[in-house]
Amino acid sequence: MSCEFWAKNPEPITQNELANMKRLIKKRIFSNRVEPEKSLIVILKKHSGRDNSGSISTRHQGGRQKRYYRIIDFTRNKRNIEGVVEGIEYDPNRNADIALIKYEDGEKRYILHPKDLKVGDKIIAGENVEIKIGNALPLGNVPIGMPVHNVEIQPGQGGKIVRGAGTSAQVVAKEDKYVHLKLPSGEVKKFMRDNWATIGTIGNIGHKEEIIGKAGRKILMGIRPTVRGTAQNPRSHPHGGGEGRSGEGMHPKTPWGKPARGKRTRNKNKWTNKLIVKRRK
Repeated sequence: MSCEFWAKNPEPITQNELANMKRLIKKRIFSNRVEPEKSLIVILKKHSGRDNSGSISTRHQGGRQKRYYRIIDFTRNKRNIEGVVEGIEYDPNRNADIALIKYEDGEKRYILHPKDLKVGDKIIAGENVEIKIGNALPLGNVPIGMPVHNVEIQPGQGGKIVRGAGTSAQVVAKEDKYVHLKLPSGEVKKFMRDNWATIGTIGNIGHKEEIIGKAGRKILMGIRPTVRGTAQNPRSHPHGGGEGRSGEGMHPKTPWGKPARGKRTRNKNKWTNKLIVKRRK
């Protein structure tokens, strides 16, 4: 969905408008593919936030719509073989779209869809390939100032970060065996030159402007309601109890009494601290 659409429609929406919105969302699927590639889907089991004993270990999960998991090629290990974009599809398991690639040897794979990559475009992964949207190569070979996504943390393990809709990291410097990347959070961090990344920005930039519209759609996304602490019983939450709307009445806390807002939670002894050039704000 484009940002212009939401700018023109700031008012609450009716059921009919919501239905029209869903049709517009489906128009983002640029190809005429309706069903996903059968060889690249597996059943996605529901857990509803429960652990192996059946207890709730993650709150506010459950009620998700039945769906398949699409197997995404995050490693881009099909080297020096050209592929053609056969279709661009919606993926219910992530906020980015995915692109179906057919390689010269006949194999098909899904990748994250970069912005401006179209059906019929050709992409390739290799050490010294052209700097073009959708191509994958080591960070050491990417020019300074170029946006990248699907970045590896350890060489060969596949892309782990910068995979969300509309995100990209920028190459800002090169130093010995490291490349400095400015991440979407604003943090500047060192990565090994041998780590692979894909050129371009992830597509579906308007995702952050999307209006969910109603509680039922949130449930189908697998997200159950969250009750405010101040609306609960004092036995259930530190903010609970009191007559009428009494507010929190203390420093904000989690249900378990830990600081809820503003406290830094990153481990001070984490080994990757030495790779951070500039902390995020």
